[in-house]
Amino acid sequence: MKERILPAFKRLIEICGDDPSREGMEETPFRALKAFLEYTKGYGTDPADHLATTFPAQNQDLVLIRDIEFFSLCEHHLAPFYGKCHVAYIPKQRITGLSKLARVVEGYARRFQVQERMTEQIADAVMDRLDAQGAICVIEARHMCMAMRGVAKPDAVTTTSAIRGIYHDDSDLRMETMNLIKG
Repeated sequence: MKERILPAFKRLIEICGDDPSREGMEETPFRALKAFLEYTKGYGTDPADHLATTFPAQNQDLVLIRDIEFFSLCEHHLAPFYGKCHVAYIPKQRITGLSKLARVVEGYARRFQVQERMTEQIADAVMDRLDAQGAICVIEARHMCMAMRGVAKPDAVTTTSAIRGIYHDDSDLRMETMNLIKG
């Protein structure tokens, strides 16, 4: 596979106007391939599998992790987008380790993505794998495809949310969770 991809990276460098054989660029195609494989390592597993380890819930109160940093690649331009993800859920009978939620975010982020789908995937994984009463995922991100090209608006922040389960019917609970997410 590498033998087929490395010449493509060299050709891309040429198309952009540089010489892939000049000093400093000779190893760039290999480094770029290695970097892209790391950026997309989320394809290697099902991110929701991180939620397989659970523990009995002592109560059915809100669990919230805020400010989970992530980095992803926009599937439309292969440009980075990055930001913070907030995940909340109301357990029924089982909870999971807090780091497992961060691993779910990381797993979905490390794919070619759109923010809207990633938000839904995370909320759905929490609902399905934890059998939660409700889940909310909110993502706030900056997209380099908007910052560096096209409209060129580097300060724009895109916010998406996915609301599942009892959060649909309980506006007070939804508001409390959103207020906690805002800090």
